[in-house]
Amino acid sequence: MAVVTLLSRGHLLIEDVPGVGKTTLAASLARSIDCTFKRIQFTSDLLPADILGVPIFDPKKNAFEFRPGPIFTHILLADEINRTTPKTQSALLEAMNDGHVTVENQTYSLPDPFMVIATQNPADHHGTYPLPESQLDRFTMRIRLGYPEPSDEKAILLKAAASSGVVKPVLTRDEVVALQKEVEQVTLEESLIDYLLAIVQATRRLRDLSMGVSTRGALFLQRAARALAFVEGRSYCLPDDIKRLAPRVFSHRILLKGASSGQALQGGEAVVMEILGTIPVPL
Repeated sequence: MAVVTLLSRGHLLIEDVPGVGKTTLAASLARSIDCTFKRIQFTSDLLPADILGVPIFDPKKNAFEFRPGPIFTHILLADEINRTTPKTQSALLEAMNDGHVTVENQTYSLPDPFMVIATQNPADHHGTYPLPESQLDRFTMRIRLGYPEPSDEKAILLKAAASSGVVKPVLTRDEVVALQKEVEQVTLEESLIDYLLAIVQATRRLRDLSMGVSTRGALFLQRAARALAFVEGRSYCLPDDIKRLAPRVFSHRILLKGASSGQALQGGEAVVMEILGTIPVPL
């Protein structure tokens, strides 16, 4: 799912309890690509300028010179993004949506490709600030790792001492960009677009929801379906691509009435799965 998000030009939100490998997954994906990679540990005292950068006065030039922040990278790991305030969280909005940032009325373009991989602890943990809906809507997918199986956990413990932890790049920046362009050529039949939109419309009609899936969410699912087909070696999408991705792409975009932020996120997947069971699959 992380690779699918990358190839669809999206951003990934990884949510789970501490210590199950969220940061490890994000860092491993980033390092498998021969691109620049930076990590920001989000804390309660982090400021927007710490992410975007600031103008610094240069006495030799007698002028202000912009000093770029860590957001100027190909892959940005926003670690524990919900441990900082909404004001700082919102510093990522323009970058994630438009691929550039604005500081002191000056716009600066970000490198291509650009991807934010954010990790967050469940919203009911101490010291967390729930991500606002506008921020959540910028993430293509939200995934959870869960606890590993006992056999996998044993393998982790046995290999921990021997592993060097070094991940070597398997793709260059230019290859990633080329693959992203190939993904855009994957065929998505009109019947599948109608199927996708029927799911979207269903989320907007449910009385238990105070907010359904946005048009941006529909576009992200369309891109992700093409990327999933491409990863699996197909030049065309199948209904199963949409069914497989919909819970991951839509669950964080809907709001359950009367539920807290944490409950809303947990219940979102169940609601989407229920909707999928009511929508006829195109033949």
